[in-house]
Amino acid sequence: MGASGLEIDDRLDHGEKIDDPAVERAAAAASFDASAFRQEVRRFCRECMPADIAAMASKNQYFDREQRVRWQRLLADTGWFTAHWPRAHGGQDWGHLQRLILIEELERAGTPWIAHFGVSFIGPVLIEFGSPEQQQHYLPGVINSDTWWAQGFSEPGAGSDLGSLATRAVREAGGYRVNGQKTWTTMAQWADMMFCLVRTEQTQRRSDGISMLLIDLKSPGVTVRPIETYDACHHVNEVFLEDVFVPAENLVGTEGQGWAMARFIVERERLLVTEIGRAHRFLHELHALAAKVCDGGKPVSQSPSFRRRAAQLEVRYQALRATVYAAAIAADEGRHHPVDPSLLKIRGSELQQEILDAVIELIERSGLAYQSTALFGDIDGGSRGGAHIPGLIFDHLHSRLTSIYGGSNEIQRGIIAKALLQV
Repeated sequence: MGASGLEIDDRLDHGEKIDDPAVERAAAAASFDASAFRQEVRRFCRECMPADIAAMASKNQYFDREQRVRWQRLLADTGWFTAHWPRAHGGQDWGHLQRLILIEELERAGTPWIAHFGVSFIGPVLIEFGSPEQQQHYLPGVINSDTWWAQGFSEPGAGSDLGSLATRAVREAGGYRVNGQKTWTTMAQWADMMFCLVRTEQTQRRSDGISMLLIDLKSPGVTVRPIETYDACHHVNEVFLEDVFVPAENLVGTEGQGWAMARFIVERERLLVTEIGRAHRFLHELHALAAKVCDGGKPVSQSPSFRRRAAQLEVRYQALRATVYAAAIAADEGRHHPVDPSLLKIRGSELQQEILDAVIELIERSGLAYQSTALFGDIDGGSRGGAHIPGLIFDHLHSRLTSIYGGSNEIQRGIIAKALLQV
């Protein structure tokens, strides 16, 4: 039997030449030395991650804004943070493949999650659709992480179905008057700006009449209210917009282009939310726990039922990883299938949930106690089962969201069905 994906990655860490189809395919298709770049990223994560961030990563703890900004600026110093942007705007013209390798390795190392709302979403949108003045004004703040962005898409009556959004922007002298509500707005409590989909015209076709405005969250009439979630962390918010004035120069592109911009963003988001690096890390946690937890006097890792389940998860992980790499290579070659992002989003979210279900079943054998305070620092008396256990329980709880955000899996299945049936 050949080496597993986890064994392959461990051997890569020691510089061994191995037989891994995904790695070989990437190396053959790349216009850069993919293996050397992967090793460079791994070395950077080992040697350049600040000690406090590395300690928190080892415990699966929750990073605050300052820590995330500090990490993003370290990535910017290497030139990697905006390397997928065009050179004319501060990037390096990276393709999808090199960006995928970077993100996979950052996730694998447990580094702070990159706030994609700025660097992966609104930055590229402004490069593609924005005016030169908007690019000059906003892109530097994204590059150096001085400006934190939020995404204003979902509404109480328009989650994955953006065509139903009701937030209105009425044209008046010098700009727009905006009224409405956004919900599930991730990290809006830290944000300075929000790129927001609004309805500027009532049209027969729901996707028409939608525009994108850049809204300063310090504007009069903006209220950000936290949404309590069962993991006891503050991730998401409601954003209320009451007679908020937005200058006309904050319209991106032209009126009615909002739907095209949303599709532009979503296609990029769904490749990112496969999170194959996180899946790898959770598989490692699963095997480590199984070696420690005993059943009938023997480690669970020796149980045939566990080994069968772990093998099934490993196969699904390797299949997803190979598919993601194939999609990235195809995108770099100008080949794109409209259902690819939806398929990857479904498979990535479901795999992450299933791995963490298996992790939780092992943790609960010694008593399952979720200590949310341990996510932010050391706690008196330590944490039950080990310092990293509260973070794993948090990841399990948070993984329930992966099949909802970025367009729910039910919506993705509808997209796939319509494409295949040509309806």
